[in-house]
Amino acid sequence: MNKYIFVSGGVCSSLGKGVAASSLGALLEGRGLNVRMIKCDPYINVDAGTMSPYQHGEVYVTDDGGETDLDLGNYARFTSGPLTRANSITTGQVYESVIRKEREGRYLGRCVQVIPHITDEIKSRILAVSKADADTDVVIVEIGGTVGDIESIPFLEAARQLIHEMGRANALSVHLTLIPEVGEGELKTKPTQHSVKSMQEQGIQPDVLICRAPVPLDEATRRKIALFTNVANEAVFTSYNVDTTIYEVPLIFFNQKLDQVVLKRLGVESRHANLKPWYSMMERFQARSGTVRIGIVGKYMDLHDSYKSVFEALFHAGLESRVAVELVKIDSSRLEDAEDADTVLGANAVEGASKEDGVDGILVPGGFGQRGINGMVKAAAWARTHKIPYFGICLGMQIMVIDWARNILGWEDADSTEFNQDTKHPVVSLLEDQVDVKNYGGTMRLGKWDSVAEPDSRFFEAYKEKTVSERHRHRYEFANTFRDEMAGSGLRLTGFTADKSLVEAVEWPDHPWGVGVQFHPEFKSKPTAAAPLFRDFIAAVKKVKEHK
Repeated sequence: MNKYIFVSGGVCSSLGKGVAASSLGALLEGRGLNVRMIKCDPYINVDAGTMSPYQHGEVYVTDDGGETDLDLGNYARFTSGPLTRANSITTGQVYESVIRKEREGRYLGRCVQVIPHITDEIKSRILAVSKADADTDVVIVEIGGTVGDIESIPFLEAARQLIHEMGRANALSVHLTLIPEVGEGELKTKPTQHSVKSMQEQGIQPDVLICRAPVPLDEATRRKIALFTNVANEAVFTSYNVDTTIYEVPLIFFNQKLDQVVLKRLGVESRHANLKPWYSMMERFQARSGTVRIGIVGKYMDLHDSYKSVFEALFHAGLESRVAVELVKIDSSRLEDAEDADTVLGANAVEGASKEDGVDGILVPGGFGQRGINGMVKAAAWARTHKIPYFGICLGMQIMVIDWARNILGWEDADSTEFNQDTKHPVVSLLEDQVDVKNYGGTMRLGKWDSVAEPDSRFFEAYKEKTVSERHRHRYEFANTFRDEMAGSGLRLTGFTADKSLVEAVEWPDHPWGVGVQFHPEFKSKPTAAAPLFRDFIAAVKKVKEHK
């Protein structure tokens, strides 16, 4: 029988439940187990695809085109198990499925209720993930929200039923709580006690507690927590603040023997732990020397999580180049209002920069809508003319095309039809099969697509392979109508779909490193293996800065 671990949270949100679940998954993989991760989100949206980046952060895309919560990005960075749309379960999906079955008469006229129909649907979706892969050993299920939230109750009830049905040897509860610090370093355990009590009221006795605290808990505090929560003393762990990186958390848990306790509770025989990739990653972190400033010119700068995978991929690339990456977040609207891009990007524009330094590289990530587009075009033109390494992702590649058309070919009205339907030079346009689309959820070019790299290109140089599989999320494409004129004027078209029907990558000629790709390489980047294009981008930034 597969083993199941249900990870819940209490007291308040944003304690790091996703990082804790991912770190546990990394440790179990280090023990040679095949781990699958699931996120249960209580929101009624069917998926995260139509949710605002300002409110919910980025949309993480899976190979099969699932638009999911950003926590799946954490799972992908910490663990190696496959992730599909099935690994993201939302209240919207569950109710949509149950209502559809009711309309089809599948319940034979019975009154459809939260228990058992909603909880049975949740349970079947959780079990389906392990059934889809015969090699699965452990399934870790993160339940979004906090205990006590009315939205989370059906998921907690489903977890309770599964734990009861499978038995304590095959399923356990890991509960993450807060240990706040009051006054001068006094740690308070009462919130954790009340959180566990709330779990018990739901019918679940936590087997393992992970306490989020500013410092490691001493033995006396751990004993007190164990005594008042009915949890074994050895099963109380601390997730304390680190001044390094969240990727050290698996090693912190390993040193506390979290994986050993979990395996013992699940009746899994002890096996050798191989955490060499994580120790090597921390060695690279400690070996970093110097800093490069990367200007992120985007639309959703008010919330860090809006570009979560991009920021993490830049950090991973910095590890590869042994350099710290400083993120300079620039709302593209600022550039629209600026008379000269140099006042925002150049010398003295960056707080704390020396007189000789502005940003060392520019990255324009994906996005939708017209706001700030001309500011992005200014940023691209500035990077091109000042020989500053530039990386364009999805919209960022389209911005390169618009800049080239306006400033090299002289087509002043050149634009994307997303932003200007009346332009005479629609160098970026809607795919034909998207013209009549009215529903925006899950209808773009989504998921894994093959791209073919041209030889003697930065694209090919990064991957060392001709055919590359990466994930997409967009509706608009480089307009083939202008392909010959663009290439004839010097813009390098260096990546295409397998049938050559669509342009997948463009590059600037005679430039240190100017690359735009239509796909999203950030989704496959890991701290132990940086995404190739991000790695080469940061390496180029470092090289250019050293030779200034």
